[in-house]
This record gives sequence, C-alpha cells and structure tokens, in this order.
Amino acid sequence: MPAKLSVNLNAVAFLRNRRDLPWPSMENLGRIALAAGAHGLTVHPRPDQRHTRRADLPILRALIDDEFPQAEFNIEGFPDEDFLRLVEQNQPEQVTLVPDDPAQPTSDHGWDFEAQYEFLAPIVARLKRGGFRVSLFANPSSSGMASAKALGTDRVELYTGPYGGYHDESENASRELDLLEESANAARALGLDVNAGHDLTVANLPALVHRIPGLAEVSIGHGLTADALEHGMAATVRRFLGALGW
Repeated sequence: MPAKLSVNLNAVAFLRNRRDLPWPSMENLGRIALAAGAHGLTVHPRPDQRHTRRADLPILRALIDDEFPQAEFNIEGFPDEDFLRLVEQNQPEQVTLVPDDPAQPTSDHGWDFEAQYEFLAPIVARLKRGGFRVSLFANPSSSGMASAKALGTDRVELYTGPYGGYHDESENASRELDLLEESANAARALGLDVNAGHDLTVANLPALVHRIPGLAEVSIGHGLTADALEHGMAATVRRFLGALGW
C-alpha cells in the first residue's frame, strides 16, 4: 500500500493569522483536502500560537469525527505539560513528538534518542497509556534507532528537510536519499513503522517512496499549501496522492 497523506494545515493557519479574520478557514480547507482523498490532517500548535491555535484543535477533531471518520488526526509538538494536556483533550490518532525550541520557525532536526532517553521515556509511556500511537521525529541516520525502539514508540518520522532543500541539486539529493533509506531500513528492522515529513513536494516524492517502499505516512504542509495557491486544494491533494502512487 502506498504511503498515506496527512495534510499539515499550519501554513493555512499562518496565513489566516495575518489578519483578525476567520479566513482562510482551516476547517473548510481541511474538509476539501479530506474529501479529495487525503488520509488525515496534521497540526503543530506551538506555544505562541503563531499558526495553529489551541481553539482550532476541537474544530478539526469534530470535522474528522462527524464527516470523515476513516481519517486520522495527527498533533505534533514539543512534549511539555501544556502540549500533553492538549493531546489528551483532543484525542488524536497519532502524536508526533518533536524537539523544537519554542522560538524555532519550523522543525529542523530530530531527537537524539540516546541523550534524551530519560526525558522521553515517561512521556512516551504516558501517551501509550492514553491509547495514542506515538511517532518520534528522527534525523536521517540509523544511529539511535535501537533507543527509539526501547522507548516504546510505534513510529519514527524521518526529517526530510535536507533532502527537500536540495531540490535543484540532484547529486546532493541522491546522497540524502541514501541516508533516508538507511535510516528507514534500520527502523523497520527493529519493528518500527516509518513516517516522513518536511519540504516534500510532488517533484521529490516519487524518488522517496521508491527508496522507502514501506513508508507508512507523509505529513506535508508548506509545499502542498504553495501548490494549492496555484491548483486549488482538491486538485493539489490529488496531485500529491498521485506522486505517492495512489
């Protein structure tokens, strides 16, 4: 089965927040994306609420429950107590933990699973007791995957930013694909499922899914939203699904 597509709505929220107005609507664009075949929605509610706001979460949860019960809600963020409470209140199917500093403009690295093991272990255990699927943001490296498995996570999400950043440098992009493939193989050998995300596009997805054929899910926001400005959300979702092999 091809990798599932989760549409990250953060860029939509960022555009909305430029004015004290309710558009563009995360709910309406999420509805269009899911109706066009997306398998889920992703949000990253940062503490400063510069894009996704806390108040957006129950609206998106209700959208999925009421209209698209087969879809999944993925909430990602740094696991401080406020974030964990948001997760427990809004009950996503998947929680993706990222090591972001609140001041970061976007996620740009994965966890050091060995160095941060003691911090992550009780958090993963708490989420697992709550019935959530847990995914941990991971650098494109096989190092530390055994520690990720020992933490009890279900999945790792490979950070594809360096790969996406070489959009016009095929040799460097190929080198990053080698690292991503090696990382995915190491994770799957331990029984972990593999997600991927960051700077993925219609152009670079086919090579990624060819190298990681068992990829479970991709979460895509910036590139997908940029395409939606040209093609519309529904057509863009279909373009990305086609790039994934659906």
